[in-house]
Amino acid sequence: MAVKIRLRRMGQKKAPFYRIVVADSRAPRDGKCIEEIGTYDPNTDPSTFKVDEELAKKWLANGAQPTEVVSRIFKQAGIEK
Repeated sequence: MAVKIRLRRMGQKKAPFYRIVVADSRAPRDGKCIEEIGTYDPNTDPSTFKVDEELAKKWLANGAQPTEVVSRIFKQAGIEK
């Protein structure tokens, strides 16, 4: 099973809010996830995010692959593989 760390879209139309989740790569974008590890809000200036560093590091150590946007968020948060 390929596991990805990616964004799940929440919020209203034209006002997206995202949760950072760990999910099977075959699951749909807003479908079932394994675990939620943070949030990301691009509507604020500057955009805000909260990430549980321990869970993120655990999943990265177990082989989960972050998407491009999530890897940028992790870089800003200071989370490295």
